Amino acid sequence: MKTAYIACPLLLVLSAALAAPAMSANPPAAQAAATQKAAADATVIPLIVKELADFPGKEVEMLTVEYAPGASSGSHRHNAHTFVYVLEGSVVMQVEGGKETTLGPGGTFYESPDDVHTVSRNASNTSPARFLVFFLKDKGAPGTVPVH
Repeated sequence: MKTAYIACPLLLVLSAALAAPAMSANPPAAQAAATQKAAADATVIPLIVKELADFPGKEVEMLTVEYAPGASSGSHRHNAHTFVYVLEGSVVMQVEGGKETTLGPGGTFYESPDDVHTVSRNASNTSPARFLVFFLKDKGAPGTVPVH
């Protein structure tokens, strides 16, 4: 679990650094207007998209996802370096060829730009789950692309 120990503080530092500008740039009303229903049982809330001057053509995107009890997402890819940090509840994650893993609060998950995310679901049928997603991707590229 050494990787999780290193990834959690890094993600928290990045979250804090990027969330502060997001709060001032996107007042609560704007954030609420930006909330999207990704599926009937999942809510995606964009937090910030920020170009990275030191990395031309790249940007960071942060969002939260909340799964209702028993909710899941279909197979997809992100075409980004994707970092997940579970805020509450439990989620089950798996990429193609990898092992299914269940994560609770403080748990982390990584997907490379080449991974296909085959399992993403709330582990509970009675409680919601919420997680933070941090993408490092090409500027303007969609954050999520369905895989059929």
